[in-house]
Amino acid sequence: MARECLGCTFVEEIITYVEMTAPGDLVPSGPVDGVALEGIDASSPWIRPLCVEIGAAHGWRSVTRDDDGWAEWLADPRRRFWLVRAGPEVAGFVATRRGEGGDAQITTFGLRPSFIGRGLGGYALTLAVGEAWRLDDAVTRVWLRTSNLDHPAALTNYRRRGFRVYRTEVEPAR
Repeated sequence: MARECLGCTFVEEIITYVEMTAPGDLVPSGPVDGVALEGIDASSPWIRPLCVEIGAAHGWRSVTRDDDGWAEWLADPRRRFWLVRAGPEVAGFVATRRGEGGDAQITTFGLRPSFIGRGLGGYALTLAVGEAWRLDDAVTRVWLRTSNLDHPAALTNYRRRGFRVYRTEVEPAR
């Protein structure tokens, strides 16, 4: 059910959790010339503006963090960050977090709006999943969460890369 407020539409959020439990689960996308990940550290001036630019269109609550919230998120030593490069241009952003046990989470994955629809997403995700598996030798599962508020092709891309759905939740309209 949707409700409207000053041009905004509020809908139920369907959150889908997906996982891979072995590096061999990855079904790589074909390479895209010039697309690569560039590792950056938490002090990079790119992180916050990219997250806001990418996430604002999809209602990511994380982009509304205050300064203290951003500082805490960036200070987590288990978190790693990458720019998605398309040649010399910054096309997107990836963040991962090494969790408990053998878990590695892709906490942020997205392309800037001007790069969506240009055939980069599958290969960028292939590279991101590879980095998540390489966070350390003890990783036994890579997972992420997506929702119906993300790009309409997001879940399809995750499934094409070999992720399997393991849980779905519904949050009320906000």
